Amino acid sequence: MKVGYLGPKATFTELAVNQFFSGFNLKPYQTIPECMDAVVDQEVDFAVVPVENALEGSVNITLDYLTHVVNLSIIAEITAPIRQHFMVHPENKESWKDISKIHSHSHALAQCHKFLHRHFKGIPYETTNSTAAAALHVKSHPEQKTAAIANELAAKEYGLAIVERDIHDFDFNHTRFLVLSDKNKDFMFKEDGFKGYKTTVMVTLPADHAGALHQVLSAFAWRKINLSKIESRPMKTGIGNYFFIIDIDMKLDDVLIPAAILELEALGCHVKVLGSYSSFIIDID
Repeated sequence: MKVGYLGPKATFTELAVNQFFSGFNLKPYQTIPECMDAVVDQEVDFAVVPVENALEGSVNITLDYLTHVVNLSIIAEITAPIRQHFMVHPENKESWKDISKIHSHSHALAQCHKFLHRHFKGIPYETTNSTAAAALHVKSHPEQKTAAIANELAAKEYGLAIVERDIHDFDFNHTRFLVLSDKNKDFMFKEDGFKGYKTTVMVTLPADHAGALHQVLSAFAWRKINLSKIESRPMKTGIGNYFFIIDIDMKLDDVLIPAAILELEALGCHVKVLGSYSSFIIDID
């Protein structure tokens, strides 16, 4: 089986994939939409993409492309720790405090705000599609005297020198990754790191009226169904038009969740199950 992931090589996504899909044929893609399209186009069996960071919140492109463009199912969730390091080309190791620009993914730059503000205030940033892409750029342009924020694998992969380790603002820095497929693959995930089951649904309200969201939440509350997350996303049909993505802390059963969905539909809501899946937490250090 083939697994597509957000590349290039040595992204945090690849670190998670290496732990979770050991021995599989792995294929990097430059963007999150390309990863998902690869499943739709039958280039790969699974796509692994980031969906949420503990410090910076949701990865909106993942949520929007999953809900608006492709018809894929969430078949697993992987949560992994994130460690950000400051790295430069070996030629610039001795003068790394004099770099002229810092490259990284927007989330990584935000996660390291305190370090950057303390040591590189006024130095411009250049955002990239991934932290690994930033490392690749620094490797390819030693004459620019730039730096990258990325992981240790990226430093090894692209031959960069880590000059400051663990520069993220908070210790509990984790990212959730979704494993996506266009069908329910007959695949047994490993038991290591298993922490439970989740179900994710997309709910569109019937109209903008007082108490509509309260009615949605009540359908779960009185059945004692625990919700681990609820988030609004724009419907892209005009200002003020939103739908909700809800994570439920249980597997899709035959009674409780179907009954809640029927109640929501009776209220005029549109409900789509994005996936019912196993949740894992792994260590990628």
